[in-house]
Amino acid sequence: MNNRAAIAGAAAGTFVLAAVSLFVGVIDLTPLDVLRDPSALTLLIDSRFPRTAAPLIAGASLSICGLILQMLVRNRFVEPMTVGTGQGAALGILLVTVFAPTLSIFLKMVLASSTALLASLGFLLIARRLPPTQPLLVPLVGMVYGGILGAAVTFFAYQADMLQFIETWLSGDFSGVMRGRYELLWIGAMAAGLTYLIADQIAIVGLGRDASINLGLNYNQVMILGLLVISIVSALTVVTVGAIPFVGLIVPNIVSRWFGDNLRATLPVTALAGGALVLLSDILGRVLRYPFEIPVGTILGVLGAFAFLWLLYRGPKHAH
Repeated sequence: MNNRAAIAGAAAGTFVLAAVSLFVGVIDLTPLDVLRDPSALTLLIDSRFPRTAAPLIAGASLSICGLILQMLVRNRFVEPMTVGTGQGAALGILLVTVFAPTLSIFLKMVLASSTALLASLGFLLIARRLPPTQPLLVPLVGMVYGGILGAAVTFFAYQADMLQFIETWLSGDFSGVMRGRYELLWIGAMAAGLTYLIADQIAIVGLGRDASINLGLNYNQVMILGLLVISIVSALTVVTVGAIPFVGLIVPNIVSRWFGDNLRATLPVTALAGGALVLLSDILGRVLRYPFEIPVGTILGVLGAFAFLWLLYRGPKHAH
C-alpha cells in the first residue's frame, strides 16, 4: 500500500469515527434532531464537537511526538508519557498550582512545558549512557525514571492535600471536555505540525550525533527543537485532559512496520492513526459501561500493554 492510499484510508476511517462520536452520549442526538431542534444544535456545538475534536488532536499530536522522540533517542520502545515527560509536566502544574495559583493559564502552560523539557533532557542524558547493544534497557530505564518522577508528584500532592486533584492529570479523561475547555490542544497541534518542516533534519539526527555533524547538521539545535515540541505537546495534553499513555509508542511502531522509516512520508499517516486510536478508545469508554464512562487513559493502558508485548515478541516487518 502506498502512502497516498494509506492517508486516504486513515482519513476515511477517522471521518467515520468522528461521525459516530458526534452522536454517542448520554443525551440522545440524531442528525434530524440537529436540523429541527436549536437545543440539539447547541449540544452539538458546545459538547459533542469538542468531545470529538479533543481526542483527535491529542492523539495525533502525541503520536507525532512519540515518533520524534524515538528518532531522537534512536529507540523504538519509548514515548513521552512513559519516560518522564508527562510526569514532568504534571510536576510543573502541581508546583505552580501550590505556589502561584493566581497565574494565568498561559504562564502555567509555560512552566509545565519547562519542567517537561527538563524531564526530557534528564532522560536523554541517562539514555546516552546506556549500552547501544542493549536496546530494551532504554524503555525499561525510561519507565523507572518516569515512575520516580510520578512518585515525586504523588508525594508533593499528598503533602499539599491534592491527591484527588493530581489524579485528573495522571489519567487521561475527556468527560469534562466542552467548548472553552479544550482549545489549548490546538496550540499543541500547531507545534506538532511544525515538525513536518524539519522532518528531514530529525531523520538525520536519528542516524546519530557523529553522522549528523558530518552531514553538516546543527545537531544540538534540532535536538532542542524536537524536545521543545515534545514538551509543549505533553504539557498541554496533561493540562487539558491528563496523561494519555502508549499512543506515542504503538502508533509510530505499527506505521513504521507497514510504511517504512521515511519520516516526512509517514508523519501524516501517524497523525491520522493516532487521532483515530484515541477517538476509538474514547467512544469505547462511553459505550462499554453506558451511561457511565471509562477514562480513555484506562482503555489505552490495557490496549497499549498488549500492543507493547506484541511489538516486543513480533519480528521486524520490512516495508515494501
